Amino acid sequence: MSFPVAVGIIYLLSSLLFIFGLRALASPRTARNGMHMAELGMLLAIVGTLLDREIITLEWILVGMVVGSLVGVAIAVWTPMTAMPQRTAISHACGALAAALVGIAHYYEHGPELQSSQLIALGFEVMFGSLTVTGSLMAFLKLQEWLPGRPITYKGQNVINVGLFAVMAGLTTWVVIVPTAAHAFYGMVGLATLFGVSLVLPIGSADMPVVITLLNSYAGLAACATGFALGNNILIIAGALDGASGFILSVIMCKAMNRSMMSVLFGAFGKAPEGSAAVGVGKVARSATPDTAASILEAASSVIIVPGYGMAVSQAQHAVKKLADLLERNGATVRYAVHPVAGRMPGHMNVLLAEAGVEYDRLFDMEAINDDFANTDVSIVIGANDVVNPAARNDKGSPIYGMPILNADKARTCMVLKRSMSPGFAGIDNSLFYNDNTTMVFGDATKTVEALIAELKELMPATATVKKAA
Repeated sequence: MSFPVAVGIIYLLSSLLFIFGLRALASPRTARNGMHMAELGMLLAIVGTLLDREIITLEWILVGMVVGSLVGVAIAVWTPMTAMPQRTAISHACGALAAALVGIAHYYEHGPELQSSQLIALGFEVMFGSLTVTGSLMAFLKLQEWLPGRPITYKGQNVINVGLFAVMAGLTTWVVIVPTAAHAFYGMVGLATLFGVSLVLPIGSADMPVVITLLNSYAGLAACATGFALGNNILIIAGALDGASGFILSVIMCKAMNRSMMSVLFGAFGKAPEGSAAVGVGKVARSATPDTAASILEAASSVIIVPGYGMAVSQAQHAVKKLADLLERNGATVRYAVHPVAGRMPGHMNVLLAEAGVEYDRLFDMEAINDDFANTDVSIVIGANDVVNPAARNDKGSPIYGMPILNADKARTCMVLKRSMSPGFAGIDNSLFYNDNTTMVFGDATKTVEALIAELKELMPATATVKKAA
């Protein structure tokens, strides 16, 4: 077997592992195995690349591997699960930076010698890689709240963004026609870097799930273009998988929010509309102490828990799991209803609850559980807001009208655990808080849930504290 054939076989195996790994991620039950397959695929891809005969020296490559491995281990060990959205944004920035730097170096070394098809791929790679770097960093800063989560808008922003993109495309075309036009190439790199900032700056926190998936798609497309520019098949396949899956997930997120992609990128969603605060005028929200709330839960035979970003901020997932276990020992059926855009990234709530040891078969998507709320004794909303706001269903004047929501308000009793009456990312008041069947329990989510657990233990008979046999 010749050497190139062996490398080709390694790349083929790596590609198959990527494909099957991505397929396994479609279900929480197989997601862990999918990650292991993808990890093995990446290892094989690295091995195949290191065997490439075009490598002159391994010294700097080995240095990069050591540094990268140490950074990766540090991120895995010390990044809290609540910061996964920020970590994802940084990962996108690093991947896109690698693609952009490879493209820049390739043009610097071989620019005048490249064919038009290679220059097209190279220009696409560097342009999307550069804008993804700064766009992802902006997303990180907003998610980390080092920049305001609200949209930062300015007059004529959309015209400027469209103009920037047109100039970038024009400079890329110039380089394809005149390969020696280095000033046009590097000018495009600078504008693409600026475009990433101007693209994400006007986008509010409410749209961050879509932004994260869209940037993931951009990074994948940049890697795919890198593969075409370098003639590397594994980069083409892996980048195409990443780009396509990221875009599909973006579409799913937009559908879950009843938003178009254009409105996400150019609509400045997340900015409180005028008059939105009028929802609760003249109404009073009914609040309860943990002991009163615990008495309601003690009598419940069916409970649906709706997690939201407030649970992530308070890191209350472990306490929530203990509360669910206690309710089950008391004879109640407990399930979790997860909205597709709850939190700051797709799957955010699933990751947190899985970390706390919640069984996968207790997690239900919106479509699978929404009809069950009407037959449920208590729905517990923990830190969620816009994804349970009835205005999306009832108020045609609301900016979130038409957005599919969880029907938490239709349970016999809706218990909302929240720090205050403040609005969610969309910046609008929540009419759920004023419903006759809603009970507000104010306070930090972790402390509130722990107080509920303590009160329930006092209320429950001693026999209920022993888990029932299956």
